[in-house]
Amino acid sequence: MKTIKLLLMLVVAYCFSTAALYAQTDKEQILTLRDASNQALKALDHTKVLSFLTEDVLTTTGSGTLLSGKKALEDYILEAGDSKMYWVRTAHEIEVNEKRGLAWENGIWNGYDPDVSEKAIVGGNYSAQWTKASGVWKIKAQLFVTLREH
Repeated sequence: MKTIKLLLMLVVAYCFSTAALYAQTDKEQILTLRDASNQALKALDHTKVLSFLTEDVLTTTGSGTLLSGKKALEDYILEAGDSKMYWVRTAHEIEVNEKRGLAWENGIWNGYDPDVSEKAIVGGNYSAQWTKASGVWKIKAQLFVTLREH
């Protein structure tokens, strides 16, 4: 009986220690989601890309086109046809307001077209507003500005 209790206590202690080890801060959660979003973009998995956004997301493209809602962004993506163009966003800063469940991210973005070059062919700066209203971080608004074309 003592052995079973000891074993049970060891299992419980292990579970608590690994849970603490894998707990992420809000900033780490957003960085993980950003990485997954970048991977989905590179894989041209549009359904996955859209899953990181709220239904009413506002997107301003690098050229200044304003898209209102996930459906408008999906239509915009589909208009590109068979393009293999994808974007990678690299965060430089993330600030979180835990009380309101809001976060602000800014950084640089680079656009790649594997049919043209292995190097970025376009890029610029971006900002994103994240919300945790649903219990999961999602992008509520994003602004891209094209500043470099190669």
